[in-house]
Amino acid sequence: MPRITPTLWFDTQGEDAATFYVSVFPNSKITDLAHYGEAGPRPAGTVMTVEFELDGQPYLALNGGPEFTFNEAVSLTIDCADQEEVDHYWTKLSEGGQEGPCGWLKDKFGLSWQVAPADLGKLISDPDQARAQRAMAAMLGMKKIDVAALYAAADQK
Repeated sequence: MPRITPTLWFDTQGEDAATFYVSVFPNSKITDLAHYGEAGPRPAGTVMTVEFELDGQPYLALNGGPEFTFNEAVSLTIDCADQEEVDHYWTKLSEGGQEGPCGWLKDKFGLSWQVAPADLGKLISDPDQARAQRAMAAMLGMKKIDVAALYAAADQK
């Protein structure tokens, strides 16, 4: 199967965003920069694309102009091992951005993220429907996910 690389469209902040993202995630790096030349459409020397990896997953940041912006129709999900990871990513990514409901946030570049425990999907689709619904109701009342509170609600009898 060919490699799939998500491309993130920025106005001019692609390099800043990539630098920020690689500072947040372990095992991450910027792998290449390309600049616009005399042919344009942006001024020669301006950063055109930034290739980067977040823990081995390739991404491309494109400084394409102001025509398109991010919205919640596309988000990046971080499957966190525990509350410590939830807290880390939530704090770093929401700084200068906007907290949303149910573990969603927008970072300072407007990109949407879902920061949640890795087993959230299993919990809210538990075969015990009452348990699943209690977990879902608890999650719907949260901004940043509180893992202990989520399980406490699910396990409440």
